[in-house]
Amino acid sequence: MNYKKIYLLFLLVCGSSISIAQKNAENQSYFEYSGRIEKLADNKAVLIGAAAAVSFDFSGNSCDVLLQSLENHQNYVSLELDGNYIGRVRIEKGEIKSYPVKVSNGKKTHHLSIYKATEAANGGVLFAGTTAKLVKSTASKKKKKIELIGDSITCGFGNDASAIPCGSGDWYDQHNAYWAYGPVLSRALNIDFVLSSVSGYGMYRNWNDEHENEPNIPDVYENLYLNKDSSKPYDFAFQPDLVSICLGTNDLSDGDGKKARLPFNEEKYVSNYIEFIKTVYKHAPNARIVLLTSPMVSGDKNVTLVKCLKKVIQAFENDKTHKPITLFEFQPMSPKGCGYHPDIADDKVMADQLIPYFKKLLNEK
Repeated sequence: MNYKKIYLLFLLVCGSSISIAQKNAENQSYFEYSGRIEKLADNKAVLIGAAAAVSFDFSGNSCDVLLQSLENHQNYVSLELDGNYIGRVRIEKGEIKSYPVKVSNGKKTHHLSIYKATEAANGGVLFAGTTAKLVKSTASKKKKKIELIGDSITCGFGNDASAIPCGSGDWYDQHNAYWAYGPVLSRALNIDFVLSSVSGYGMYRNWNDEHENEPNIPDVYENLYLNKDSSKPYDFAFQPDLVSICLGTNDLSDGDGKKARLPFNEEKYVSNYIEFIKTVYKHAPNARIVLLTSPMVSGDKNVTLVKCLKKVIQAFENDKTHKPITLFEFQPMSPKGCGYHPDIADDKVMADQLIPYFKKLLNEK
């Protein structure tokens, strides 16, 4: 037996394997992920939640990105190049496709971020790589972090009718999480963020379900895909300095007026909220929690909502292990987006209200 040949063959094969592994690891280090995502082999990743993103730096003016809608329908992503929004892209159903990114400025290197414009309920968007020549990012990684928990308002539901008018297409065709209030305020404050939000969901019941056929936010929060699938738990590696919760719009809703709807149950809402905060603390013990009212709730319902949120805060008033929970009340709004939701301008109004408040809390020692 020629051991020398075998040894050389071993070096050749293993050397190639090591080279490929190193190449994959090297490429992986060029990509930065944010939000609820699932990393896959070969530098691929699934963008799951609203505004989940992958970012990278590249040189030159040539860049195509490989994307796929993992559901049997279209999805959307929003693109940001060198800090500027360059548009929302429709990802058609079917196989992986290449989408060109137009680069018109004269910079030698560029930073591209791909944000999922739709939400977890619309299925994942697969990022399968890029043709761009990747370079190492020099951006600072040390930023404050926030998590925004909520429903359709937090998702950016119905805020962008620039391509398809309200009432046309599918219910998610006007989604643009890039312009939801959370991402807008996060960019203004230069902080990292994650959205944990699902349209129609509430704290103890949903928009048109009495918690009979559908889960609510507490049911899905610990699952990566924000659905009933508990086989893929969320790892909570993202440790926020601040967590805001904006839930109650759907609990207080009257539904579609056709399906049987029980009166709002204050006791259930408050007790579920208290237990949910304990879950948040379990995963983010050092976070500051802020409860938000809803810009879509007004009149007597808003009075009820504020009363309930104050009861929730009161339940933690003797808690000395966490920072005090606070309440933020949005100013009254007549939303101009689809389905009586905020549009992009309304989202900016909400963000502008929250920016000084969040900035103050994040800077407190």
